[in-house]
Amino acid sequence: MLRYVTTNAGKVREAREYLGDGVSQLDFDYTEIQAADLAPIAARGAREAYRHAGEPVLVDDAGLFVRGFDGFPGPYSAFVEDTVGVGAVRRLVAGELDDPRASFRCVLAYCDGEPFDASPDPVDRADRVAAAAAGADPDDEEDGPLPVKLFEGVVRGEIVDPRGDGGFGYDPIFEYEGTTFAEMDPEEKNVVSHRGRALEKFGEWFAER
Repeated sequence: MLRYVTTNAGKVREAREYLGDGVSQLDFDYTEIQAADLAPIAARGAREAYRHAGEPVLVDDAGLFVRGFDGFPGPYSAFVEDTVGVGAVRRLVAGELDDPRASFRCVLAYCDGEPFDASPDPVDRADRVAAAAAGADPDDEEDGPLPVKLFEGVVRGEIVDPRGDGGFGYDPIFEYEGTTFAEMDPEEKNVVSHRGRALEKFGEWFAER
C-alpha cells in the first residue's frame, strides 16, 4: 500500500488515476521547513512521514511561481493565500507587472525506507554533512537521511482575472491555453496539471520499483 500524505482527498483521487487503487490517504502533519525550493521541503516531509507510518509514502509540495516576481510566492504560496488571498496576488501582478506569465510546479517525494538511487537535494546533502560531523553513519536509517526520490511536474500559463467555480487555491486566476484551472472539470485538469505530470513520471518509475 502506498500512503499519500495529504489532508486533501481530491489529491488522493487524482493519484489513483495514475497509480491505481493501491493508494490510500495518510493525514499526517509533518514539519514543513523553510526553503526557497519545493524539493527539500517535500524530501524532508517524506522522510518524516515514512518514519511515522513505517510504509511507503508519497509527499507533495506545490506552488505558484510568478515569472516577474522571481518565482514568488513559490514555496510560500499556501501562506500567501491564507494571509492576503488569491485576489491580492492577481491585483499585485496586474498593478506591478507587464508580464503575466507564471507556472504551477509540484514536487513529489517518495520514501520507502529501502535503498535506491535517490535524488540529490539540499536537505540530503546538509543532513549527511551534519550526520558525518556528529560521528554517525549518514546512510543509517536512525542517524542519517533515508533515500528519497523526487519527481517534478510543471505547467506554464498566465495570471488572469478570476474565472470559474471549480478547483481550489489559485485555480481561478491561473489560465492555461485560454482556460483557467477553475473552469476545467477535474478530469480535464488532471490531464494537464502540474501534479498530474509529476504523478505520471512517478508512476512510470514506481512500476519498475
